[in-house]
Amino acid sequence: MTRPAPRRGGFVFLDPEQGRALRVVPFQYNPDSIARTLQPRGIGADAGDRLEALRLQGPPRETFRIDAEFDATDQVASAAGPAPPAGSGLFGMLSALETAVSPTGAQLTQQNDLSARGILEIAPAQAALPVLVLGPHRVLPVRMLDLDVTEEAYDGELNPIRAQVRLTVRILTVDDVGFSHKAGGLYLQYLQGRERFASLVGYGPEAIGYAGG
Repeated sequence: MTRPAPRRGGFVFLDPEQGRALRVVPFQYNPDSIARTLQPRGIGADAGDRLEALRLQGPPRETFRIDAEFDATDQVASAAGPAPPAGSGLFGMLSALETAVSPTGAQLTQQNDLSARGILEIAPAQAALPVLVLGPHRVLPVRMLDLDVTEEAYDGELNPIRAQVRLTVRILTVDDVGFSHKAGGLYLQYLQGRERFASLVGYGPEAIGYAGG
């Protein structure tokens, strides 16, 4: 009896308007640890009304910090995923991540052309929507905050073949994009899933010695 292959996390980059997948960047190795931070959004300590102390303005600001490893030689040997193009090392994989924090050349050229024609109010270029996938219960629309790449080994042509990548992302909520946006729908699914799991915790107050009052 063969065991099913473990799921791999990674990123799916979506067209922000149509929702279709533009590219997929799986983690070569699932992270050993993920650091998460949730910052509640209360109304502030100086609101004046004591009844407001427990009120929340909206979803918390939730960030993920992930350390990922990539190794071009091991990827070829283990067939863990599509082999990188010959002679390119990890340039393809790293470039796919880096495009999440950079406008495309076409977008920059278009903005320059509009500026040259005297069109002053230019909307900022819209990037693809990164969706962080960490198993079936966490499919998270995110914004890249930091992307730190440490290249550790190279082939004879100075192509990186081993790299450590530290990613810091913030989950996009309905406060960021609205309810009709693709990211807003994904966030609501994530939030509702977390609420369902929270409801499964069935301990009574006596479990922690709380007698009420």
